[in-house]
Formats: sequence, C-alpha cells, structure tokens
Amino acid sequence: MIERLSVFAIASLVMVVSACSPRQGAVADDPFERVNRGTHAFNKSLDRNILSPLSKTYADVVPDPVEDSVSSFASNLSLPGKVVNNVLQLDLSSAATNTARFVINSSVGLAGLFDPSQKIGLAEKDTDFGETLQGWGVAEGAYLELPVFGPSNLRDGLALFVDMLLLDPAGQILKPPVSEYRTASTMGAVLQKRQIYGAQIDEVLYDSADSYAQSRLVYLQSRRFELKDIANDAYIDPYAEFE
Repeated sequence: MIERLSVFAIASLVMVVSACSPRQGAVADDPFERVNRGTHAFNKSLDRNILSPLSKTYADVVPDPVEDSVSSFASNLSLPGKVVNNVLQLDLSSAATNTARFVINSSVGLAGLFDPSQKIGLAEKDTDFGETLQGWGVAEGAYLELPVFGPSNLRDGLALFVDMLLLDPAGQILKPPVSEYRTASTMGAVLQKRQIYGAQIDEVLYDSADSYAQSRLVYLQSRRFELKDIANDAYIDPYAEFE
C-alpha cells in the first residue's frame, strides 16, 4: 500500500500538511519515547541522506506526466486491499466505489496508468486495517515510531503488517515481472509525494526545535482526524473554526 510504504511516514506527514494545521496540546501515550527517539533519528537520517535527495533527482529526471502515471499505477494496485477493508468495515458503498475504480482504471485506464474513474466522479475511498480495527473498537494504544515506516501506534503498527501480508490480494496474486513493476511504482509514488510536500515536511523535520515531538504531534492529530476519533482528547477538526 502506497500510504504505508514510505520512509519516515511521508504519508503520515502529508495527511496533516495537506489538510490540517498542527496545534499544541495533543495527548500522546508515549511510554516508549526513548526507543522511539532513537528510531526517529534513524528515520530522519534516511530522509536526509537518501529519500530527500532521491526525490529531487526523480523530479528532475522524470517528466511530470510519467510521475503521475507511475503513482496512478501503484495506487490502482492498492485498491483490492482497500476493498477488503471496506467489506470488513461493512462499508459496502465504498467497497463498490473502489471496485468500480479498479475495474475501470485497470481496463480503460491501461492497467492503472491513467485515472479515468476520477473524471466520472469515482473518487478513491481510502482506508486500511487500522481503520477497520478502530471500527471494531480497538484503541490506538501507545505511540510508536517504526523503522522506515515512521510514526504509528500499537494498533496501526500491527494493522500495517496485516495489510501488507494478509489483506493485499494484488500482492498475493501478482508474479514477476509485474510484482517488480509494482514495487518500483510504489517507490516512485513515495518520491513524488516527498518532492510535492518537501517544504512542509522539511519544516517538521528540520526547522522544528524538537522534530520528534513535532512529528508525533502531526501524526496523532492527522490520524485521529482521519478516523474521526472524537473519543480521543487530541481529536481536532481543522475546519471547525470556519463553520
């Protein structure tokens, strides 16, 4: 899944810089802070030395339309896993939408290289097994920073691997060389996101007095907003002030 296969949780950071403004006061259950900070330093080094420079090179070398097609291809192959989670959540409307997107984009969209579904109003219904578990009443648990994958929590950390290993029909069916194309396109999508949101991500990672605390705040607020986790004190609706 593109949203999870990212060095230093690019997707987690993207969720907040594209939709929310981090505010102080998020409640964080962080009993593993010492270990988490060590992992954060490792992830930050990966971003500084590998991901960030690679993303700039990728943007310079690969034309924008090709970047978009690469990301679209990877996104399309993540849809079957989203459909599985939609069904587990009994969200049959979203399951139907994601299934229709996959069928149309895989055929008319030339294996997902293009996104004709978007043009006819079929927007992707993003989800994951973490959201499924939340719907089943599983609390988020302690905050975790995972190596390579970045900010998470006990529930979503477990869910990440369930999504990757058990709830990914495309990953289980695809054989080389298509599976290799998928891996390459997933990395391309990550590099494109890192470049698009580079300024905002750099602000969190390199311009903050405490980048660990800031990235934790960003992740918790964005994830809780994404899941509409109103039971948690840190849930913040960034649009409430405009109502």
